[in-house]
Amino acid sequence: MQVLQAGPHKLILLEIDPSTVTAVAEQAGFVSKLRESPRSMLVELTAEQRDTPLLLFDAADPANLGWFSRCQFYVDGRTGGVMQTPLSVANKRDRAGRNMTNGLRLRIAKELPASFRLPGKQAMTEQVLYAMLNNFLQALVRTGVAVCGGTLIQPLAGRSEAPGTRN
Repeated sequence: MQVLQAGPHKLILLEIDPSTVTAVAEQAGFVSKLRESPRSMLVELTAEQRDTPLLLFDAADPANLGWFSRCQFYVDGRTGGVMQTPLSVANKRDRAGRNMTNGLRLRIAKELPASFRLPGKQAMTEQVLYAMLNNFLQALVRTGVAVCGGTLIQPLAGRSEAPGTRN
């Protein structure tokens, strides 16, 4: 971890190890492909051995109330940002343009404001990031991750169509 000062702005630069990210993804049951840029790491995740969809569900659907109460992670459906983390997600699509229910794209920000804190006021380090990534991937497979609002991120579990009017 490094600290960068650019004028009045102070940033934390995380030195994320790609092999550790791959190992964490494999432990959670995902196959991963990584692409790095100076400011972020893009991880394409696929749970090839999984027959059911990943547990990314719509928090507004009343049928998901039990899942919502157990959630540790919430995704902003307008931006894809995983709230209070340096992670953001996007749906992964097949060649026909449909959502793949067993895969996601995950972006890990390497540059964070120096004031960035996780819930509980814990400072961000590489080790904390790896633990949080493991918890997030385990939540996708076991307990569920809620999508709150917006239409950019489509839920993978639960209802596949939006509730509409009945005739």
